[in-house]
Amino acid sequence: MGMSVGMGGRGGRGHRRRGRHHALMSEINVTPMVDVMLVLLIIFMVAAPMLTVGVPVDLPETKASAMNADTQPITITIDGTGKIFLQETEIPQEELVAKLQAISKTGYEERIFIRGDKTTNYGAAMVVMGLIQNAGYKNIGLLTLPKQDQ
Repeated sequence: MGMSVGMGGRGGRGHRRRGRHHALMSEINVTPMVDVMLVLLIIFMVAAPMLTVGVPVDLPETKASAMNADTQPITITIDGTGKIFLQETEIPQEELVAKLQAISKTGYEERIFIRGDKTTNYGAAMVVMGLIQNAGYKNIGLLTLPKQDQ
C-alpha cells in the first residue's frame, strides 16, 4: 500500500494557484471626505473674520453689556477722517437722512447703530447723531467693544 505525499486533489503539481481574487470591497474610504472637510474648515476660518461690517474702524472699549439684537439694524460708520458710511457705502452728510428714510423698513422705529473710530472728532459724531434724531428716529445706539481686562 503506497501512499502519495503530494497535495491532494491537484494532480501532483504541488502548486496552489496564486491569482488575484476579485471580490467586491464593502468598506467606505473616508480619506477624500476628510480632506474636503478640512479644506472647507480652513476656508471658513479664513473667511469668517471678513464677514463683519466692511468699514474698518478702531472702536473704543467700554464695560457696557451687549445689546439684544432681534433684527439687523442700520449701521452708520464714521471713520477717523470724518467720512460717513451708511452700511458700507460712503455718503455725504447732506444725503444721510434721505438715504435712511429710503432704506428704513419700520419707519422711525428703525434701530440705528453709530460706529465711530476712537480718533473720530466728538463733534462729527454728535452732528451725525443730531441729524438722525432731528429726522425723527428714536432708536439710536453707539457701538463700542467690550473692555478687555488685562
